[in-house]
Amino acid sequence: MRLRHLLLALGIVFIWGVNFAIIKLGLRQVSPLALGVARFVLAAFPWVFFVPRPKVPLRLIALYGLLIFAMQFGFLFTGMKLGMSAGLSSLILQLQVFFTIGLSVLLLGERPTIWQLAGALLAFAGVGVVAFNVGGDVSVIGLVLLVAAAASWGGGNIVSKRISQLSTTPNVLGLVVWGSLFALPILLVVALVLDPDHLVSSFTNLDWVSVGSIAYIVYLSTLLGFAVWASLLAQYPVSTVAPFTLLVPVFGFLGSTVLLGEPLQGWKLGASSLVIAGLCINLFGSRLRALRARPGAQGML
Repeated sequence: MRLRHLLLALGIVFIWGVNFAIIKLGLRQVSPLALGVARFVLAAFPWVFFVPRPKVPLRLIALYGLLIFAMQFGFLFTGMKLGMSAGLSSLILQLQVFFTIGLSVLLLGERPTIWQLAGALLAFAGVGVVAFNVGGDVSVIGLVLLVAAAASWGGGNIVSKRISQLSTTPNVLGLVVWGSLFALPILLVVALVLDPDHLVSSFTNLDWVSVGSIAYIVYLSTLLGFAVWASLLAQYPVSTVAPFTLLVPVFGFLGSTVLLGEPLQGWKLGASSLVIAGLCINLFGSRLRALRARPGAQGML
């Protein structure tokens, strides 16, 4: 990977990691559902008038918007509001990798490798450590909602794969913009039913921190992040680009510590180590085994 692209990849995972602390700042004044509505209003407009719609059935774009935007971020924002710290949220959300694998087995007939199964066991052991430490900056409902957010992201990944199979010219930015458009009415209806009072009041008397948080979430994390990531995926193999997401929880914990003053206890480091080790085994286990099996590899390692 060229140095410029390497720096771009590192910059995006930094933006995504710090984004969890930014979300927490935004939730000080804005309700979770109202924040979701604001995010997708600004992610969809006015871009939907300029970015072409992906040339796939509308039902797939709508399903993508439902899973990866409306449900994922609805659960994420609400879970963070109800008791999950920014750092732990960035970690738990990475379980989407294993939900993606599980759903690909159920829906696409793919077979998981022994490395993927071993990685999943390690990662969910890390979640068990988090669950064991319920209290303080961890709540049961918050943890459940974060796992639901990861599952929604995994489901959205399966839909995204189906969309890429049907499209001869991938349009990831278009999928983000149009997916946001379809997510918007769903979140709006849910907000009107469950929390109508805060839908408007959340946006009165916002301070500059809240305004800046919304801008960061929409323009840096969503539009810039997905656009740059899509360009990297277009130029390099997925196996080269995807491992950079392992750094998201690292930057998530650093961002929550620096911006929010969240404590970094030993059990959080232990849970992080288990989840990241599971992700590493999932991504690199098969390749390391193949490398060791090559003639002369033993002398190299």
